[in-house]
Amino acid sequence: MSEPPTPPAGPQPATLPFFGTAWLHHDQHYAARRITATTAALAATAAGALVLRFAYEGMAAARVGPFVNVTVILMFTVCSALAFRRTWDGFTQAPPRAADPSAGRGVRTIGFLGGLLAYFLRSLTEAPGERRLRAQYEAQRAQYERRTARRAGHPAKRRRT
Repeated sequence: MSEPPTPPAGPQPATLPFFGTAWLHHDQHYAARRITATTAALAATAAGALVLRFAYEGMAAARVGPFVNVTVILMFTVCSALAFRRTWDGFTQAPPRAADPSAGRGVRTIGFLGGLLAYFLRSLTEAPGERRLRAQYEAQRAQYERRTARRAGHPAKRRRT
């Protein structure tokens, strides 16, 4: 058995839900985790669509009328599109600092299918959020390397030209 590698000095990578820090070096069964995340997201999306279908059939059985039917369909469609976009953007860029985490929670709750679909599509190519975290980590590592780089020689002994 080999010992786990010691973490390097300096900034440490952030963890992703379900992936931990396996996204950094694609180790610790990264491929299996991605396959599982992709499958689970697709299954959850299908289950959510099935629940919405049952809800729609319940409205049809209750004969609520075409206005309510169209309104509910429109609401889920728009909220799913907004949730998809917000989730997709969250994988590629950090949310603004002033953004309230609870802002848009209702839209994401109603449009849960869009969020699940965005997670599914992103997990086909990478761990969701990996690209953003990798860019942040590499920037932090570069900054750490610049700060800790030692100059060669003693500054007082430097020749003046």
